[in-house]
Amino acid sequence: MIVTSFYKYCKIASPEKFRLRHQKYCDALGIKGKVLVGTEGINASVSGTGKQIAAYKKKISSEFKKISFKDTAADSHPFKKMIVRIRPEIVTFGSKVDLRNAARHISPGTLKRWMENENIVLLDARNDYESRIGKFRGAIAPDISTFSEFPKILSKLNEYRGKKIVTYCTGGIRCEKASALLKERGFENVYQLQGGVLNFIQQYPDSHFEGRCFVFDSRLSVPAGKGNKAITTCDVCTINCDRYINCKNEKCDKMFVCCDECQRKLKGACSKKCRNIIPSPHGR
Repeated sequence: MIVTSFYKYCKIASPEKFRLRHQKYCDALGIKGKVLVGTEGINASVSGTGKQIAAYKKKISSEFKKISFKDTAADSHPFKKMIVRIRPEIVTFGSKVDLRNAARHISPGTLKRWMENENIVLLDARNDYESRIGKFRGAIAPDISTFSEFPKILSKLNEYRGKKIVTYCTGGIRCEKASALLKERGFENVYQLQGGVLNFIQQYPDSHFEGRCFVFDSRLSVPAGKGNKAITTCDVCTINCDRYINCKNEKCDKMFVCCDECQRKLKGACSKKCRNIIPSPHGR
């Protein structure tokens, strides 16, 4: 199974008409995923067979110019169904920015060369639970739980105003707005990573990105290579681990880092209390 994600900031004059048409096409194609549509553009992540995803990419490329797709692998559909929804913002920021001020994109190759030869500032535009399990070595990872909190951390970055700053996120969509805000607030030497972490680790696995890359589907994360080591610990026993799971107690559903052994002992729950609440599969 292939999971492909992409975004495009562009004018969509009638989001509702697009939503209906796109939902119908996706359902007929048989893919699953989540597509957010608004007047500012489209943000999508869908899964399907190689043939289905190839057809979907062809369709999207015929409707939008210069789309950059990021592909990852999955054993099965990481989405339960196909959803196309309208949103005021295709990624919630809450602060108005002019995307014409977004920073210049740089390729993964350029970033790799800069990291190895220059003194740059890497700024993670993702949430803290994402950077907890994986980030670029030496990157600044703000203590935020939602992207809408990003503007609040700018005052803590004043010491880096004169330095070369490269923003990054999972696939690039958040960096468009984050880099535009930085430039509007007086940060001049700002760049953004083209295609985000997913693009970088596809080209340079087992390189400068440590741990795993968080993704917003049932997989919760994807590897950044075959040899990357965990950068955090299990929430239950504190051994090195970087795998998120959701608590099997449906009323809890807490996302937490859990090793294989603790998952087995707690039957997928985040605690003994939640384990004792999980219904028996045999109804006893």
